[in-house]
Amino acid sequence: MRLRSKIRIGLREFCVAFCSVEKMEEDGDIYDGVRAQFPLSFGKQSKPQTPLEAIHNATRRSSSTSNPNPNSTNSLPSLSSSSREWLNALRPSKNPIPPPPPDHHDAPIVGPPPPPPSASDDEDEDGDMIGPPPPPPNASESEDESDVDEVGTRFRIPLTNEIVLKGHTKVVSALAVDHTGSRVLSGSYDYTVRMYDFQGMNARLESFRQLEPFEGHQVRNLSWSPTADRFLCVTGSAQAKIYDRDGLTLGEFVKGDMYIRDLKNTKGHISGLTCGEWHPKTKETILTSSEDGSLRIWDVNDFKSQKQVIKPKLARPGRVPVTTCAWDRDGKCIAGGIGDGSIQIWNIKPGWGSRPDLHIEKGHEDDISGLKFSSDGRILLSRSFDGSLKVWDLRKIKEPLKVFEDLPNHYGQTNIAFSPDEQLFLTGTSVERESTTGGLLCFFDRVNLELVSRVGISSTCSVVQCYWHPKLNQILATTGDKSQGGTHILYDPTLSERGALVCVARAPRKKSIDDFEAKPVIHNPHALPLFRDQPSRKRQREKVLKDPFKSHKPELPITGPGFGGRVGTSQGSLLTQYLLKKGGMIKETWMEEDPREAILKYADVAAKEPKFIAPAYAETQPEPVFAKSDSEDEEK
Repeated sequence: MRLRSKIRIGLREFCVAFCSVEKMEEDGDIYDGVRAQFPLSFGKQSKPQTPLEAIHNATRRSSSTSNPNPNSTNSLPSLSSSSREWLNALRPSKNPIPPPPPDHHDAPIVGPPPPPPSASDDEDEDGDMIGPPPPPPNASESEDESDVDEVGTRFRIPLTNEIVLKGHTKVVSALAVDHTGSRVLSGSYDYTVRMYDFQGMNARLESFRQLEPFEGHQVRNLSWSPTADRFLCVTGSAQAKIYDRDGLTLGEFVKGDMYIRDLKNTKGHISGLTCGEWHPKTKETILTSSEDGSLRIWDVNDFKSQKQVIKPKLARPGRVPVTTCAWDRDGKCIAGGIGDGSIQIWNIKPGWGSRPDLHIEKGHEDDISGLKFSSDGRILLSRSFDGSLKVWDLRKIKEPLKVFEDLPNHYGQTNIAFSPDEQLFLTGTSVERESTTGGLLCFFDRVNLELVSRVGISSTCSVVQCYWHPKLNQILATTGDKSQGGTHILYDPTLSERGALVCVARAPRKKSIDDFEAKPVIHNPHALPLFRDQPSRKRQREKVLKDPFKSHKPELPITGPGFGGRVGTSQGSLLTQYLLKKGGMIKETWMEEDPREAILKYADVAAKEPKFIAPAYAETQPEPVFAKSDSEDEEK
């Protein structure tokens, strides 16, 4: 009996619970429409973030899409450790990139065994293959691209991704990156200098400041100080300028007297500058070259005079421009490219003068656009307008070690740069009219002295300046033509550090309602003229047309007798003819009158109504007696 009662009670409770559940479901269906209008959760919602792989895929170069590492999968390789930590610190996300799991082959397994690896992994090479064999990696890529990747893998050239810093309207002719790799300067033929900051820049890649050093003069070179707190700006004018890190002007060097023939007696350059560089070790010394045929060493603490004037050795007396200049790594040697094609080198020592220590005559057939020393000071690279790049051994300067031809150059600022380990050196090429290759960045092997790779930067623009930053491991190249200009940054997420990796991963801030500012229109008809409403343009135009001066209305011919010094029209064209015919209007009789009689006819009026002096001396003044006219005696 007890068992039956317990079963009945259990069945009864079950039925009650089942009915209550059905009732709750019916009530839930009623409130589904209302519940859909409310958010699923409350509080500050985390914004969805684009994964880094998708960001770098968007900036991947088309010519380097193949994977340089044959042992990895087809997916984008993972970031380097420092780049991963840096980006995760800047962009905290819910699912950060997890570090690779450590290998614990010897440790005991805790928990369930891990799942078997996927079929796409290359670890199960000894296992049985199920299904068709996977396609070879990057089978669709061409042989040229694979060659480029092999070169990039061997020399570790960061070429997989690319971004462009835009903003200039003409070719970018100057480039400078500070030693920390945080700020980039670019100068252009549009007379402006733009400043970029990787730490404060987002994916829009906009400059934070724009300068115009000298109105109407092209920017030809930029150089950071060793401490990266100031930079030198060289333009087409005769005066170089010094700016601080934020773009504020600190000083301008003096201009010399152009009428003094001896350049050593002038206080500064007298013609446009061509190049300039900061001393690599000393933060107070800079070097400039000019079209006036001299090189000058300056002290940044004294803008009124230079420290040293260097006049190059010439075959004939005259003024030959110095097209470029360069310091060596220790700042103990100066090289200058002369307009006659020669290269001259001076060693800085006590008592040194303008006589060069090394003189390479006829180094090039045309103007030299760039010089670069190696870190050991034994190799000198020279770039010229003749379309060649020459490698010189300073211990044997009679002949160059190697001459690379077919490198067109149309800009006087085309330079050469070394890789961080100096195994490679690179330079840019200009676009020719009939050529279809475009602007290229050419890499050369220093040991074997051979061309390693040609990387296309732009199909229509020339490559002028280039630089391989040692800390960032990123390559910067400036391009442009007559209508556009930009700075291309090549990087590799697996090899590069910070720099472009930081700004590309930072999304631009969305505009909020606080960013919009409404300008209210206040109508106040009785306010001061400064605050009154502007009249309509139609009324202003009608008012101007009525004013003969503002409308520049021509004078109409006068038909009357004349007004304001002007005479009317007459049958004769001369003024004398008009006066003779209209003699009654202008009649002057003072030439026919006697001056004595003309004065005496006012005597009665002066005696009756004296005005000035006569009333004061009326009582003591004697009575005037006038002599009789001489004309009466003459008549007798």
